[in-house]
Parts: sequence; C-alpha cells; structure tokens
Amino acid sequence: MLFSMVDVILRRALDTDAEAMIDLIARVFAEYDGVVLDTETEWPHLHRPASTFADWGGVLWVAEAGDALVACAGYSAHGEEVEMHHLYVDAAHRRNGIAARLCDVIEEDARRRRFRRVSLWSDTRFLDAHRFYERRGYRSTGRTRDLNDISNTTEHGFEKDLVGTC
Repeated sequence: MLFSMVDVILRRALDTDAEAMIDLIARVFAEYDGVVLDTETEWPHLHRPASTFADWGGVLWVAEAGDALVACAGYSAHGEEVEMHHLYVDAAHRRNGIAARLCDVIEEDARRRRFRRVSLWSDTRFLDAHRFYERRGYRSTGRTRDLNDISNTTEHGFEKDLVGTC
C-alpha cells in the first residue's frame, strides 16, 4: 500500500527507534548484492541512534506511516558543513516525497544553524540515490573512498552549498 506525505509523520528520532531503524536499513541493504548491515562492529551507533547523532552535533529524523518506521535521515556537524547520513526509505514508500522532505528538513535545519554546505557519501551501488541527490542540486565531488568493510563498500562524495539558496 502506498502512502502520501499526508499519511507520513516526520519526527526526531529516539533511541527507542533503534530496532526499527536497524530493520529498515537491513531491508534496504538486502536489495543490493553483497551489501550487509553489521551493527556490532561497523555500525554500532545504530543501537543508540538519537544519542549518537546528538553526540555528533547533529540530528536524526524518522518518518512513520501508521505504526511503521519507513524512512530515516540525519546529519553530523563538521566545521561549516554538515554531513548527511542514513537517508533510507522503505521500498514500498519510495517516490512519494519522503526522501525529499527529509532532505528539506536537514537542509532547513542546517541553514537555521548557519552551516554553509551539506556533504554526503553514497555507496557506488546506490545509483538511484545518486540520481536523486543530483536532482536536488547535489554535485559529485569527484572523490571516492573505500570503507574496507564486510560489504566491500566504495562511496562517491556529493555536496550542496546552502549559502545563497532557498
């Protein structure tokens, strides 16, 4: 069943959202061959997501449809920029504006806090995400990084200037 944004509630994440977030991200990762979510050694911060993002100087949001957590995204603060993390939307809820609204919330909050840029890293296998970011005005930095993780992840860098944008 598809939901409109009217049926979706965005709110700040809580640490009690950990299990639902881990389940969401694991489902998204399962869509890609070889992508594995390891919360014990590689992503332990997911066990206390709201506290971790606060420790990082940022904020994490989740989207709920009914009683299900269907999306998440947040940012950490670094000097004059924020780095977006964990923009994931459940497959059944994509293309309904949820990812765009989460990006809007992150960009609005970053502007309000006077950050100048949003940066992010995205797995090279997540091509739909790359197209989404480019439609939103993010540009490739031309940089890549290897995470040397169990998923053998290589990521592309993207960024968007916030100064002078609405």
